[in-house]
Parts: sequence; C-alpha cells; structure tokens
Amino acid sequence: MTVVGVIAYVLLGSGALLALTRLALGPSLLDRVVATDTLLVIIAAGLAVHAALQRDPTVVPVLVVVSLLAFVGSVSVARYVGGMPLQSRQGEPGQPTGAADRQVDR
Repeated sequence: MTVVGVIAYVLLGSGALLALTRLALGPSLLDRVVATDTLLVIIAAGLAVHAALQRDPTVVPVLVVVSLLAFVGSVSVARYVGGMPLQSRQGEPGQPTGAADRQVDR
C-alpha cells in the first residue's frame, strides 16, 4: 500500500469516527441526520479510494448504490422536516414574529 493510500484511509477513518461521535451525541434529529449522511459519504469515498488504488472496477456498482442511498435519505429527511410547521418564539405558530411580517392596513 502506498503512502497516499495510508494517508487517505487514516483521514477517512478519523472523519468516520468524528461522524459517529456526532451521531451518538447529537442533540437534535437534524444533527444525527447530517452525521449519517456524512458517514455515507465517507463510506462512498472509501470505496472510491479502494477502487482507485486496487484498480478494481467491481466496487463501482456498490459505490453507486451507497451514493444513491445517501442522496435519497437526505432528500426524504429534508422533505419531512420541511413539511413541519415552524413555531415562533413569541407566540403561536403562524403568528408574525417581527416588523417585516406585520401587515400594514391602508
């Protein structure tokens, strides 16, 4: 294994450990979703590094599946969270929160 391969695997491994830490300690659902998406991207990058260093094209379909899984998961969670009503800090949901949201009657 070359020095470049070792450096790439060490960086990907440390990134995966940091993503797993955020996944375990994340205070909110969105933090855990971002950590999961980051972990899937790191897995895809690891597969790409392996395919490039070993000159093995058989992992490319697995790489495509992992990439599609990451994309579809991110989009579906974003659509789910985007459909939730936002609550204002000052009152009920849907109430104006600032001067820009208030309507002026003329």
